[in-house]
This record gives sequence, structure tokens and C-alpha cells, in this order.
Amino acid sequence: MMLHQKTLAAVFVLLLTVSNFGSAQSTNRAEQTPPTWQPNTDVEVFWMAYTQSKGGLTWGRSAQYPEYNLVKEGDTFMVELSQGPCLMEFFHSRWRRANDVRRWDDSINEYGGCPFVFD
Repeated sequence: MMLHQKTLAAVFVLLLTVSNFGSAQSTNRAEQTPPTWQPNTDVEVFWMAYTQSKGGLTWGRSAQYPEYNLVKEGDTFMVELSQGPCLMEFFHSRWRRANDVRRWDDSINEYGGCPFVFD
């Protein structure tokens, strides 16, 4: 069942990417509509759809945070901890869990490395 959900989620991201491809070149990234959280959605697939709606991950995925003086408001970064990934968003001069900025669902802060990003 879990493999089926991940396959459907991957198809969703692919369709989102294809449907936005033509408009991405002529549309300002702020004008693109981010996806809406749906219960039982694969969190990482949702994060990638969200960042894709903003033009993609600004700083990629890494265990090391980007250099502070290069980061801008609204930038995104997938921090990789030993417990798993967590999507971060630069908001009001510091990195925050994207879910703390966007408030999709409280359960997202329990996923992967999210409970541990501030340890």
C-alpha cells in the first residue's frame, strides 16, 4: 500500500512539474500557486511540490546550512539530519521549519529530522 501511495505522489509531482513548465518561464515565481496540504500525502513529495511552485529548492539538500550572508527571505533548503530530512525556509532573518512558516499541519513537524533541527 505504501509503495502505491509513493507512486501516486510521484505522479502528482510529475504532473505538477509538467503543467507548470510552460508557464514557469513567463510567470513570476511569486505568482505561482503553491499546493495545498492533503492528509495522508507523502511529506517529502509535498515539500518538493511546494518548492517547485516557488522555483525549486534554493539551496538544495545538505547537512550543512548555506552561508548566512548569501541567503535571502523566502529561500528554501532541505536539511539532511541522521533522523531524516526537513524542509527549511528562511523567514524573518533566520532558518525556520517550513511548516512553522506555512502552518500546513502539526504532524509535519514530527516527520524525519524536523523534531531535531534545533537540537
